[in-house]
Amino acid sequence: MKFIWISILSITLWSCQDSPKQEGGSKSPFENKNFIEFSIAEAEKLVELPLECITQEFPNKLGQVLGSEDDLARPKELRPAFYGCFDWHSAVHSQWSLVKLLKQFPELKQGDSIRSALSERLTKENIEKEIEFFETEHNKNFERTYGWAWLFTLAKELKTWEDPQAKVWLNTIMPLVEVLETKMIEFLPKLVYPVRVGEHPNTAFALSLTLDYAETFEKAEIKALIIKRSKDFYLKDRGCPLTWEPSGYDFLSPCLEEVSLMSKILPEQEFESRARAFMPSLFSKYFSLEVAEVSDRSDGKLVHLEGLNFSRAWNLYKLANRYEALYHLKTTGDKHFVKAYPHLFGDTYEGSHWLGTFALYALDKRPE
Repeated sequence: MKFIWISILSITLWSCQDSPKQEGGSKSPFENKNFIEFSIAEAEKLVELPLECITQEFPNKLGQVLGSEDDLARPKELRPAFYGCFDWHSAVHSQWSLVKLLKQFPELKQGDSIRSALSERLTKENIEKEIEFFETEHNKNFERTYGWAWLFTLAKELKTWEDPQAKVWLNTIMPLVEVLETKMIEFLPKLVYPVRVGEHPNTAFALSLTLDYAETFEKAEIKALIIKRSKDFYLKDRGCPLTWEPSGYDFLSPCLEEVSLMSKILPEQEFESRARAFMPSLFSKYFSLEVAEVSDRSDGKLVHLEGLNFSRAWNLYKLANRYEALYHLKTTGDKHFVKAYPHLFGDTYEGSHWLGTFALYALDKRPE
């Protein structure tokens, strides 16, 4: 995996603007400008976001159901493995970010701090406490399915890292991973209709991340179930109303998450046929989307739209990587990424506690 850093010079910002159509389908000016390799210096800058937030206990959105007064406790006591970063799922995917960056750049100056922080959280006792919480009567469905999918993604990253400590951490979290895998297997057959919103409950997003996990761990049962339910949910869809997006608080694109998922499970010819019926505009060399604007970065809901810019980018990158006929989507993905990336640093906590992960995930999917 090769990370890419986007220059934020003023010329870069100029190149992000919508450009006129080029004769003969030639590349836009943005295509060839202002990209340099994502260096260790930039990785050390980015890693500070998750490294800081996993230690920040407050403010905290617990999101749990209180069964009794015994459930009143500090976040660190309730969920000692994943208590920081405002909420459980952000703590999980921030740990994924730390693993991802250290895996790519083992010489990070923060390497010892990362290893210490992960070892402090990912202990047998802490994971047992997490499992205990998920087995309580009122919180069996806690973080369904968004947080579950991010935990699967953390496990996948550890599984594919040839590092002795990574193997220890993976073995430690696997009991919790398997609890949530069982919950996913039990839940998906009961879900009659997919959730198509642009926030956490989006079904296509969770299925996509869980499919990656299933393939890495060679989990045949859950992989087959994801493929079946994806076809049940989406195979007959036509004419996704992309012009209706984004909604006010979106950080995921319902249309793009769906088409990206289906690109993974359908043979190439069938996918192209279905995708042309679902989102025909994708196949135009001049496909474009207006970059989402954030009016107030201190508003935790409104700043979701910056996450939408990153998630749009990663889905466009996935499609560009998978199909030559869709490679032009990389340009639109770049426009979204370049607009959002400079805001990561010095941002309010409403955005900084999670947007670094979204940027990193998008960088990981960008075509070489």
